[in-house]
Amino acid sequence: MQQYLSTLEKSWFELYQHYQFSEPQKVFNKLIAAYSEKQRAYHTLQHLYECLILLESIRADLKDAHAVELAIWFHDAVYDPPAKDNELKSAELFEQYLAQDLSIDIIQKIKRWIIATQKHKVTDELDLQFLLDIDLAILAASPERFDEYEQQIQQEYAWVDPDVYSIKRKQVLAHFYLIEPLYQTEYFQQRLEQRAKSNLKNIIE
Repeated sequence: MQQYLSTLEKSWFELYQHYQFSEPQKVFNKLIAAYSEKQRAYHTLQHLYECLILLESIRADLKDAHAVELAIWFHDAVYDPPAKDNELKSAELFEQYLAQDLSIDIIQKIKRWIIATQKHKVTDELDLQFLLDIDLAILAASPERFDEYEQQIQQEYAWVDPDVYSIKRKQVLAHFYLIEPLYQTEYFQQRLEQRAKSNLKNIIE
């Protein structure tokens, strides 16, 4: 955890410089605590860190990089593996924490983006395309990281019967494998598409 904290702190307090949150340290502490909850194995500070590192590589391509960064911070702020409304609750938490600091337009946009990370539907909104691609970039990880990711997801679903989990997990990954293209932005299609499809193929076959 410690190795991620300095990067996370830098990201958060740069957002504070931009938006001038009224209680930056308090919200930061709450988010770090949320991503460190014991029911999490994948949706952790590691995932948050990996998303923010990817954001840096495409920051210049975004229309509103600060809003995308804020959406990344909150997109898994609420995570209960059996629940079906984590994204909605994460969006509501974002509003609860920062409504007094941001314009209604920004609040509504970022809430909509956070909720969109549930279904990953195709969109023509460039910033949202990048956000969704960043969230799925793990599928194109190195073989070692991809194996770790699969183990982490399995840990989060330890409450599910192993045989049922195995069937359902393959269905989820097969769904991603069949999406053409998997990534919505040209940037991610060129860099990650092939590796993601290879990782997915290895699991479902």
